[in-house]
Amino acid sequence: MAGCRGSLCCCCRWCCCCGERETRTPEELTILGETQEEEDEILPRKDYESLDYDRCINDPYLEVLETMDNKKGRRYEVVKWMVVFAIGVCTGLVGLFVDFFVRLFTQLKFGVVQSSVEECSQKGCLALSLLELLGFNLTFVFLASLLVLIEFQSISLRKIQFNFPYFRSDRDKRDFVSAGAAAGVAAAFGAPIGGTLFSLEEGSSFWNQGLTWKVLFCSMSATFTLNFFRSGIQFGSWGSFQLPGLLNFGEFKCSDSDKKCHLWTAMDLGFFVVMGVIGGLLGATFNCLNKRLAKYRMRNVHPKPKLVRVLESLLVSLVTTVVVFVASMVLGECRQMSSSSQIGNDSFQLQVTEDVNSSIKTFFCPNDTYNDMATLFFNPQESAILQLFHQDGTFSPVTLALFFILYFLLACWTYGVSVPSGLFVPSLLCGAAFGRLVANVLKSYIGLGHIYSGTFALIGAAAFLGGVVRMTISLTVILIESTNEITYGLPIMVTLMVAKWTGDFFNKGIYDIHVGLRGVPLLEWETEVEMDKLRASDIMEPNLTYVYPHTRIQSLVSILRTTVHHAFPVVTENRGNEKEFMKGNQLISNNIKFKKSSILTRAGEQRKRSQSMKSYPSSELRNMCDEHIASEEQAEKEDLLQQMLERRYTPYPNLYPDQSPSEDWTMEERFRPLTFHGLILRSQLVTLLVRGVCYSESQSSASQPRLSYAEMAEDYPRYPDIHDLDLTLLNPRMIVDVTPYMNPSPFTVSPNTHVSQVFNLFRTMGLRHLPVVNAVGEIVGIVTRHNLTSEFLQARLRQHYQTI
Repeated sequence: MAGCRGSLCCCCRWCCCCGERETRTPEELTILGETQEEEDEILPRKDYESLDYDRCINDPYLEVLETMDNKKGRRYEVVKWMVVFAIGVCTGLVGLFVDFFVRLFTQLKFGVVQSSVEECSQKGCLALSLLELLGFNLTFVFLASLLVLIEFQSISLRKIQFNFPYFRSDRDKRDFVSAGAAAGVAAAFGAPIGGTLFSLEEGSSFWNQGLTWKVLFCSMSATFTLNFFRSGIQFGSWGSFQLPGLLNFGEFKCSDSDKKCHLWTAMDLGFFVVMGVIGGLLGATFNCLNKRLAKYRMRNVHPKPKLVRVLESLLVSLVTTVVVFVASMVLGECRQMSSSSQIGNDSFQLQVTEDVNSSIKTFFCPNDTYNDMATLFFNPQESAILQLFHQDGTFSPVTLALFFILYFLLACWTYGVSVPSGLFVPSLLCGAAFGRLVANVLKSYIGLGHIYSGTFALIGAAAFLGGVVRMTISLTVILIESTNEITYGLPIMVTLMVAKWTGDFFNKGIYDIHVGLRGVPLLEWETEVEMDKLRASDIMEPNLTYVYPHTRIQSLVSILRTTVHHAFPVVTENRGNEKEFMKGNQLISNNIKFKKSSILTRAGEQRKRSQSMKSYPSSELRNMCDEHIASEEQAEKEDLLQQMLERRYTPYPNLYPDQSPSEDWTMEERFRPLTFHGLILRSQLVTLLVRGVCYSESQSSASQPRLSYAEMAEDYPRYPDIHDLDLTLLNPRMIVDVTPYMNPSPFTVSPNTHVSQVFNLFRTMGLRHLPVVNAVGEIVGIVTRHNLTSEFLQARLRQHYQTI
């Protein structure tokens, strides 16, 4: 939508302006949390720096390629596999460390509180038990909130310098991040394949066959490292691999005494579909409420001092503790304990059975009975999930309904506060209570005795979690691997698909919502069909900040300090009277000579090829070349005559920062034709300035010092900032030749390229900048990630409709 000026009055979906007021386009409302007034929707921010996955094929990189052979290539791959293995092992060890201390503090907390409750229930001092529980919870929440808010990176990590010579590029960082994301999920659920698919579905924007093997290997390393140490520590049998993950659902198996029981039947699929619909609706409600809470926090909590965020975390912990304690004491029912059935003979299944039986709470209940609400609330979440999956005793439908409502609201309130709160496990527990409630209703009120409650609890967990996060493939495999029951594949897949379709009808997944709230310009998987009405020329940014092949230090410093762009096109001006300007200025002469030397003509290419083609008639080639040169000289003379008749202006204005563009310049003079030669990054320019790569005007550019690839990448990923540069050490009149360090062959598109093609090229190749070059090699604009966000494309599409 264009701005409104003068007496023009226009209204649209985004804003309305009349008189002399100028409207602000959506792309202008993108700076640090600025929102649209009507819909209060946060637009993508421009201050995020994207990673650069495209290789910069410059001279230092080519020098590395010249020295590269098969032996060095294999060594590089071996080191990469070793790093991937180290990531997996470290992730498994971190999981072991977390599991040890979580179990330690959980046993300490619930042990002290349970003893206090059992003692105070007779003496009438339950308030003391509540204070003890509050003391545990508030202390750990306070410490966790402080750790979240302290900026460790700015304190310590920036001072650490690693001299590891390998993998100093964003491409390698991307692969290792994908492997780490998969390893974390694999270690948590004991699901290496599910972790790999999670990285593919949610954590990666690029994928290939080689990365698949590395990510799977990393997931396997994390899973079996954790399994090896946990099995050895808990069972004393090192190398038995009996505990595959931190969260395992155990084996689902009907009791041998119940001949009518089946894990699930074809008739149950209908109930699973309905549960998927309800799970999608519940997930959409959860996301909607959490989004409103997150917006409230962004407006009223985050702008205030960090102490306010700590106090908010303590408030959430206080309310949660009181609700859990009161609900367990008041709302729970005493249920009859059932005799433990035969689940399995192996040590792991015996461990699951012991965990289920030992986690039963008997608060305020007589012998041989247990408090069903306290059993769910006064246990770790993993134990409560196992209770819902495998407890033969029944939970009251009223208890399950109240637990689901309370846990739903508390989890929705908690997600987003300044503590490392989770989402996966709370959603699984909330959904498991919903599924167990459905099973109880079908058994008690409809009379379906063949139903296995554990299956419905699992399907309920999948339905609710799928409705919240909208994951399908990876979540299906994770749940199958966690249950070790392949027959659950079809019902879980159907449930997750229905839950996703239902939830997508109302809003996005919780992860996508929070990404949007933070203004991260994350691209979708593909564009909408109607976006093909736009072309690259409709979405590109034509107002460019560019550098020349040979530029003074004064100009580079001015450009870097007055802009925030992360890349600059390297261009030369396309003028017909270049020979006149070459006579008076050595700097301009160098730029024009570089332009002429880099222009590839068909005649010149044929001349080079004919040197190795002895059979080609040299006379014909000479005549063809002479004709071409003569026509060029004639056209050049005509252009020079035309320039003499027109008003003259200084070429290469960026070489002289003190000479700002004149106000009476025409549009053609401001957006003059620029021959495109390549792209150079901000980090590369700053590195050249810091290391003094330049030459004087009285010398040849060949005298300029050369940097190797290792020197260019030495400061990766924390390159120096231009504002930290000591200008007294630089001679502003010195010249920098950027041509050896620019990327001379980046991906480019034509102005007539459709948006879907631009989007696919940008996203598939992991680009950071995409120049738009016309048919004669002139750059006319540039496309960045911001130009391809859904909000920007929608705004451009509305402009397109208005101009039709």
